[in-house]
Amino acid sequence: MDVNVEELSALTRKITVTLPEDSVQPKLNQAYDKLKKEVKMKGFRRGKVPLSVIIKYYKGQVEAETGEKLVQDNYFDAIEKNGVDPIVHPDIKEVKFNDDGSFTFVAEVDVRPQFELAGYKGLEVEKEEILVTDEEIQLELAEMQKNLAVLRSVTDRAIQKGDVVIVDFQGYHDGTPMPQVKNENYSVEVGEGNMGVEFEEKLIGMNREEVGTQEVDFPETHPNPILKGKKVEFRITVKDIKERVLAELNDEFAKDAGEEFKTLDDLKASIRERLTKQRQERAEGALTDKIMQKLLDAHEFEVPKRLVAFEIEQMIKQTEQQFEQSGMTLEAAGLSREKLAEQNAVMAEKRVRGDFLLKKISEIEEIKVEEEDMERGLKRIGDMYNMSVAKVKEYFKNRDDLLPLMNELLNEKILAFLRAEAVLVDPVKAEPETEEDAAAKS
Repeated sequence: MDVNVEELSALTRKITVTLPEDSVQPKLNQAYDKLKKEVKMKGFRRGKVPLSVIIKYYKGQVEAETGEKLVQDNYFDAIEKNGVDPIVHPDIKEVKFNDDGSFTFVAEVDVRPQFELAGYKGLEVEKEEILVTDEEIQLELAEMQKNLAVLRSVTDRAIQKGDVVIVDFQGYHDGTPMPQVKNENYSVEVGEGNMGVEFEEKLIGMNREEVGTQEVDFPETHPNPILKGKKVEFRITVKDIKERVLAELNDEFAKDAGEEFKTLDDLKASIRERLTKQRQERAEGALTDKIMQKLLDAHEFEVPKRLVAFEIEQMIKQTEQQFEQSGMTLEAAGLSREKLAEQNAVMAEKRVRGDFLLKKISEIEEIKVEEEDMERGLKRIGDMYNMSVAKVKEYFKNRDDLLPLMNELLNEKILAFLRAEAVLVDPVKAEPETEEDAAAKS
């Protein structure tokens, strides 16, 4: 085997592998012998078709299959003997059976970037303040009051903000009915903005059983592609007006909110605990982001383009799935794969560079995924989908299936290590504005 390694760039290698005739011909002969035993051709008995005829009709097929097998059998030996450490699957550029009986293939691979790791312990980051005020708890209680309120129909007044209104509506554009902008017995919570602020504001003042026409100008930035940039005339019939009857905030209200609550103070304590936990999780995420940004700022190095392209593709697929779940497509939202690729390029490059940084830290600190980490990760998946750990394990049949989860768990351990090593400092408070500052602004 003759191997030539050429450096196309700092991170890309072109590997040309040539196999001699005595390694290639036996493989071709083996393939033709197998075909000769199996092939059926008019005018010949099975197994009696001349080799020259088989070569004439099946040469392309045999060389394609044999060439693929020769690449698979020799690629790893070639990179190992020449000290090439690829981090992605090879891009096989050329496969050729030469006139002298030899066989050549070319593989382009990306290799691991080499960089010096700067300081990563004791990074100074601003800590997040975790505080839940009494006012915030009151707002949560008010939202619960609203959600648990009884809806009562009213007939003696017009629609007000906060009412729940049942309407039939049909949208028209340039006098033509819009089939996608039509509904019957549709519930609109006036003031929430779910149907658009302008639409809901124009409902205010209408009465039960009133039929009216309202025009709404939808901006070019509207998220619904059917409505954006259009002037739509809505013909609306008000079928019912309902107001919320709020329960009094007392111990009975708390009991209605959940059987685990005996008093209103129990409910308030639960709300405080929930909000505190949410903010702790958010603060941990913010701390992780700040640490990663400091690491990225301190380490500028080139990353493999193929890995970045792969990351971009994953991000695009995720966006497509989100649209599909909403019953939309990229095209309907005015997007394209090319546009998303352009938008995600910088973030994808940061993710790839960040992953190299984390893996370098794990090597130095000898951070590894242990058995208990795997059990924790599998249990988390089980809890998410209401499955037993044993059932989850059935979906991870081999190591290749487990690799993404193992990578996720490893990164979590590295980030937990970095958070524990970080130095938390109080945020820098802005100086109070002086009269001179105010005057200068005005």
